[in-house]
Amino acid sequence: MKIAVLYGGTSTERDISLVTGRAIGLALAGRGHEVLLVDTARGDVPVGPEQAAAAAGIGAKPPRLGHEKGNALNAVAGRAVSDADVVFVALHGGTGEDGTIQGLLELAGKRYTGSGVLASGLAMDKRAAKVLFREVGVPTPRWTIVRYDGPAGGGGAPAFPDDVRVSQVSGGKASGEMVFGEASELGGYPLIVKPNDQGSTVGLTLVREESLLAPAIELAAEYSRRVLMEAYIPGREMTVAILGETALPVVEITPERGLYDYESKYTKGQSSYVCPAEIPDSLSSELERFALLAYSALGCVGYARVDFRVTDELEPFCLEVNTVPGMTAVSLVPMAAEAAGISFPDLVEKIVELA
Repeated sequence: MKIAVLYGGTSTERDISLVTGRAIGLALAGRGHEVLLVDTARGDVPVGPEQAAAAAGIGAKPPRLGHEKGNALNAVAGRAVSDADVVFVALHGGTGEDGTIQGLLELAGKRYTGSGVLASGLAMDKRAAKVLFREVGVPTPRWTIVRYDGPAGGGGAPAFPDDVRVSQVSGGKASGEMVFGEASELGGYPLIVKPNDQGSTVGLTLVREESLLAPAIELAAEYSRRVLMEAYIPGREMTVAILGETALPVVEITPERGLYDYESKYTKGQSSYVCPAEIPDSLSSELERFALLAYSALGCVGYARVDFRVTDELEPFCLEVNTVPGMTAVSLVPMAAEAAGISFPDLVEKIVELA
């Protein structure tokens, strides 16, 4: 089978995508497929898995890169994608995970891995996803959206009637007081502040006191004009990978520094993992049920990963659904698949078959 792997790109998750894409390409080539990789940041420049660019290492901080819309369009319109039987989308964040690339592939009439246009867009928009979670009975932390129109604001985004519109959040300003009031409505500190439409915990801050709220919003606003303020759930970090319509064993993550942020995710030794998680069978079943419900509510297909926080009282809260989860050496979907007896080559082969 001819398979084109789209990877790289210019989102803040480029480094992760380079590692993911190359690993997928090598695994598929090892299964006898004819594989070409295309970095959407470069356009129609296909290479074989052995020649594929790989990140020198995933940095402790996400890269800051420009836009690649023209090159991404050229990549999808190029010969490698045109000739492919299936396109494996290995792009994390940005246009690769928000439905944009999926829309181009739909217009090109290509089969591709993972979720479609609407599901990808809904999952990337944390606010939209949480509204759907609430509607179908998936518990999720309380939240509010701050639409930040200050000087550091990132790309444009639609406004909603219940958004808190602010231009500055320093103490003593009216807009700042509004934000501090919203923080109180969420239960006070600590709370989580993060961009509404980024992955890999890019721009995320655990805000422990009021004086740290303004800088946290300004950091998140560098990546998105809509900033999610979310009640912090003390407890444990869990995730459930889904393959097709099957939930894989639960993974528990224990970050050394207490917060599973970008550095903890991609720096070896910063987090430890247990799979299957050492939790009661009743909790495993509940997490799997909520994961499948969240997955289906968004309209996801193929595969995904659903992240949770679990309180000391074993009460789960769904944080988000990742429609193009990582496939690196420390990634959670391959870990869960291995616990279910599925090797990495078999995993990527199955994802291709599902497409």
